[in-house]
Amino acid sequence: MDCAETSSNGDIQWCFSQVKGTLEDDVTEADIISCVEFNHDGDLLATGDKGGRVVIFQRDPISKNSIPRRGEYNVYSTFQSHEPEFDYLKSLEIEEKINKIRWLKRKNPAHFLLSTNDKTIKLWKVSERDKRVEGYNTKEENGAIRDPACITALRVPTIKPMELMVEASPRRIFANAHTYHINSISVNSDQETYLSADDLRINLWHLEITDQSFNIVDIKPTNMEELTEVITAAEFHPVECNVLVYSSSKGTIRLCDMRSAALCDHHSKLFEEPEDPTNRSFFSEIISSISDVKLSNSGRYMISRDYLSVKVWDLQMETKPIECYPVHEYLRSKLCSLYENDCIFDKFECCWSGNDSAIMTGSYNNFFRVFDRTTKRDLTLEAARDIAKPKTLLKPRKVCTGGKRKKDEISVDCLDFNKKILHTAWHPSENVHICMQIIQRYILT
Repeated sequence: MDCAETSSNGDIQWCFSQVKGTLEDDVTEADIISCVEFNHDGDLLATGDKGGRVVIFQRDPISKNSIPRRGEYNVYSTFQSHEPEFDYLKSLEIEEKINKIRWLKRKNPAHFLLSTNDKTIKLWKVSERDKRVEGYNTKEENGAIRDPACITALRVPTIKPMELMVEASPRRIFANAHTYHINSISVNSDQETYLSADDLRINLWHLEITDQSFNIVDIKPTNMEELTEVITAAEFHPVECNVLVYSSSKGTIRLCDMRSAALCDHHSKLFEEPEDPTNRSFFSEIISSISDVKLSNSGRYMISRDYLSVKVWDLQMETKPIECYPVHEYLRSKLCSLYENDCIFDKFECCWSGNDSAIMTGSYNNFFRVFDRTTKRDLTLEAARDIAKPKTLLKPRKVCTGGKRKKDEISVDCLDFNKKILHTAWHPSENVHICMQIIQRYILT
C-alpha cells in the first residue's frame, strides 16, 4: 500500500506504508491476486485471487487515528469463495478465479459483499461473533441432538464470552444466467439490485431473488459471424439508480437510462472519440478497446482506460473526452512485440481518488501512474520489491525512448513486461491506495 504525505513545500510524497504477503519468487498461480476493492468507508479491503479465495483486510485502529494517518491493514477474514467446476453440457472447465468483488453499504453490524467467477455470483455475509451460548436443552455442547426422553429438566441457556471469530457465510448464489464469462458486477445505488455483465449481455438482479434475472442489454447478433464488438465493462451510476454505462472493445461507452426502456439495447448517449488518422495502424482497434470504465464519486464524470491512455469524460458531453492522460505512450513503437507476447491484450484497471481530483492506473515494470486533474501533474511510481520497506519514499521514475539515458531513467527496452500492475484501488476518503502486482501476492499500501 502507498500513503501520501504533504512535504514542507506542499508537494505530495508517496511512500510505502505496508507490505502484505511474500516477496519470494515461488508464488503459485493460485496465489496471484485477480481483483481488489475497498468497502464504502475504507476500513475493509477485499482481495480475490485465482485460487477462488477472498481475503479481507481490516484497517488497524492505531494507524487510522495516528497523526499523520497511516494506511496499515491486517488480515480480518479469509474464505474460499469459489471452487473449480465442470460444465458437462459444454465440456467446459469453469475456473475458480475471482473476477470481481463489490461491497454493499453496511446496514447492520455484518458486512455483505458480492464475488463472482466466470459464471456464478455469490452474496457473502461477513460477521463477528465473540459470545457463545451454553446450556442448550435439546442438544449437547458439541451440537449433537439429545434424546427427548432423556430430558428431565429445563434449564436457562447462558451467554458466555469467547475469542473473537469472524465468520463468512454464503447467503445467496446467483447462477445459470450467463453464457459467456462475467467481466463486471456493480451494485446499484438503491442497494437492492445489481448488474452483471459478460461479453454480450448485461443482466439485472434483485439481491433477494436468485432464480431469475432481467436481461437489460443484449448485443448478440443473430449470426455470430456478424459480431463486431463485445462488452468489456459495466457500472451503475453512483447516485441515479436508473442510469448505467458499459464500454466495448470498439472504444465506445454507452449510457443507458432504464426509465426510457426496460430493454437498453438502444442507448441514451454514446461517448466516442474520433480516431486520429495520423496514428492509424494495424493495432488501432486492439489498443482502442476499453478495459475499464469508472464513474466518478460525484457522478458527473467518468474515466475510461484503453491500452495507452486514461480519458476523462463529462457525462454532459459525448463528442470527446475533456481530459486525456497518456499512461505509457512510449510503448507505441513496441506494439508489434507486445502483440507477439500477448501483452497488448492486458486489461488494466483505473480508479478515482475519493474527491475525484486524481486518477490512478497501472503499467508495466511494476509502474503505476497518478494523474492530478487540478495541477495537470503526473507521477510514475514503482512498486518494486527492493524498496518495499515501510516509510520508503517512492521516487518518480522516467522512461527514455532512445539516445543518452539520464540518471534515474530507465530505457523502454529494459522494461519488464512480465511485471505489471493490473488492479488498483483508492481509499474512498484518504490518500491511501493499493496497487496489485499480477506476478506476486502482496499489497502495497
